[in-house]
Amino acid sequence: MSDTFDAMWAGLAPLGRNRATGGYRRYSWTPADADVRAWFTAEAVARDLAVETDRNGNLWAWWGDPGPDAVVTGSHLDSVPDGGAFDGPLGVVSALAAVDELDRRGLRPVRPLAVTVFVEEEGARFGMPCLGSRLLTGAVTPERARGLADADGVTWGRAMADAGFDPQRIGADPERLARVGVFVELHVEQGRALVHRGAPVGVADRVWPHGRWRLDFSGQADHAGTTRLADRNDPMLPFAETVLAVRRAAAEHDAVATVGKAHVAPNGTNAIPSRVRAWLDARAPDEAALRSLVGGVDIAARLAAAEHGVTLASYQESFTPVVDFPGALRDRVAALAGAGAPAPALATGAGHDAGILAAAVPTAMLFVRNPTGISHAPEEHVDLADRHAGVAALADTLADLTGAERP
Repeated sequence: MSDTFDAMWAGLAPLGRNRATGGYRRYSWTPADADVRAWFTAEAVARDLAVETDRNGNLWAWWGDPGPDAVVTGSHLDSVPDGGAFDGPLGVVSALAAVDELDRRGLRPVRPLAVTVFVEEEGARFGMPCLGSRLLTGAVTPERARGLADADGVTWGRAMADAGFDPQRIGADPERLARVGVFVELHVEQGRALVHRGAPVGVADRVWPHGRWRLDFSGQADHAGTTRLADRNDPMLPFAETVLAVRRAAAEHDAVATVGKAHVAPNGTNAIPSRVRAWLDARAPDEAALRSLVGGVDIAARLAAAEHGVTLASYQESFTPVVDFPGALRDRVAALAGAGAPAPALATGAGHDAGILAAAVPTAMLFVRNPTGISHAPEEHVDLADRHAGVAALADTLADLTGAERP
């Protein structure tokens, strides 16, 4: 088990890596994305898994005939800008290594088994997270998905076509979804709860409701050296006040909220900006708190914009309601993944494809310990022994769920 995991990890590690930062830039429908997709396909084919690409660009590697009542596992290979090595890829490599482990034990699944890679989970290029799973389940319309654009104005539809896929075919895929009897995603923990509990592996209990909102502040570009302060309509000022309002609102609601991305135009050191486009990421223990947080931020932003003679346009780009994973399945996976006692159950504020699929099929998640607690950064880490423990827990789970047996 360890040998195959380690070899796959070494083969994937260089792909899409930014040597200057040590992080990864694996954005959908780019050369780096093509490289990791080719890597996955080659690894799956080497295991005699039949690889398919669905209409939305998600990859499926099948052990046995595709469905029905299949057990599906996997994650994603795309990254945030300069993200860590483990967010997403750990689940994909572990899934393939778990297939190897079942084979090493001489087991064959009775139910069909598939390893999947979902596209655009991070939303780093086109702004909408979990886009591949949202399209599969019909949680986003094809029209909206095709029109999503990156920072250069390239739409999802155009990028997908340039990569050799047909964007006119994207959309809900009920026939494929009907094949899935249960979905299990393994993921690096994005926090240190497992460190504090002294456990290498945990299970997901719930996912906080979360979403992304866009804020466009529009003012008047002008000369930084000749325009009086009283004559300015500077969108940077209400933007700055809004960032501070976000922090206050998050603390007030026991939530987390972040403005981590902004575009300034014309972006000159000696020019007053004409526009600031920013994104709010907000997550809370319950939807009422989340809506109250976002509403308060919107009011503060509009008051600040009016004070500085700036206009504000805001809207919700994506939203995921609270996900409570099925208790019976969660407990079953926890019993299989624990070492003598059930693996601990954790709530998380991070979004996952599993959270989207949970609205359509029985779903569970495994978390693997992250000693740094850091994620979406190069310092994200999983110790080697814990990587192997995650594979073992996933293999035990898949063996149980598929009814694997010796021929």
